[in-house]
Amino acid sequence: MCTRYYIDDSPEMREFANEMNRSSLAEKWGGASGMTVKGEVFPTGVVPVIATNKAGRRSVFPMKWGYSGKTLLLNARAETAAVKPTFRDSWESHRCIVPASWYFEWEHGFDGSGKKVTGSKYLIRPRDGSMTWLCGLYRIEDGLPHFVILTREAAGDIRFIHERMPLIMPDELVDEWIRPDADPAELAARAGTRMMFDKADR
Repeated sequence: MCTRYYIDDSPEMREFANEMNRSSLAEKWGGASGMTVKGEVFPTGVVPVIATNKAGRRSVFPMKWGYSGKTLLLNARAETAAVKPTFRDSWESHRCIVPASWYFEWEHGFDGSGKKVTGSKYLIRPRDGSMTWLCGLYRIEDGLPHFVILTREAAGDIRFIHERMPLIMPDELVDEWIRPDADPAELAARAGTRMMFDKADR
């Protein structure tokens, strides 16, 4: 789950895009033509991601969605990331925030014979705040940063859509989440669960 999200053309999102484009990594990803700054974001897209720089300050970097391996890994379970070899180091000290306008999820259920079926597409975002701050982890592959989005058990009012949802930080905890010395487990327990949703047009 969480394999699509959306970046709108708001002033906040444009500022993230501008800062990403000023990053020294931008050209290594192919410049503006190789990065996504608005619209629907798909796996393997290179997008603005917030993390700390070498000086410990909040910065925006272009990062690619997905850890490479036998299969492309897009998500990591927040409940087990601390002990999984693939995610353990990132959980401890390489956490990031993926700014989004909302994320997409498809309704999952079963037909009369018990077969899994995919239903309507929904757009989902927090009830409080103007942004959707998706919690992520990142690592360096071949000299360039790649990220995954953390997931958790879905909040009650959206569980009918899918049993999982992204881990989403409230506005006031974004800077805490990316601090390498912060306690990710304590912050994850304070993640937002008050969601609003609507069916997507497509």
